[in-house]
Amino acid sequence: MSINRQLNIRRLVMDVDAALRTPTLVEIAEAIHTCPGVQASNITVTEVDQETVGTSITVVGDGIEYEALVRAIEKSGAVVLNLDELVCGDRLLDNVPRSR
Repeated sequence: MSINRQLNIRRLVMDVDAALRTPTLVEIAEAIHTCPGVQASNITVTEVDQETVGTSITVVGDGIEYEALVRAIEKSGAVVLNLDELVCGDRLLDNVPRSR
C-alpha cells in the first residue's frame, strides 16, 4: 500500500509556475485531471511577469496520488515550487487561523 493511500490525501494547495505562453491553464488542468483520486481543481493566477505565470492550484479528491500529480503538472511544462497546504484523512478539514 502506498503512503498516499495510508494518508488519504483529500486536498492539496500548490504554488506552481508556468511559462507565459505554454502550458496554458487549460493544459495544466487537463494534466491534473488525469491523476488518480482527483475530483476537482482550481487554478488561480497569482502573479504575472515577463516570462512566467505564477499560480495557486487547489486540488480536491479522495486518495489523490501526490507523486503522480506532480509528475503530470511537470510533464505539462509547469513547475511545482512548493506544497502550501495538505489535508488528509476521512474527511476534509478547513484551516482555522490561530488568533493571538
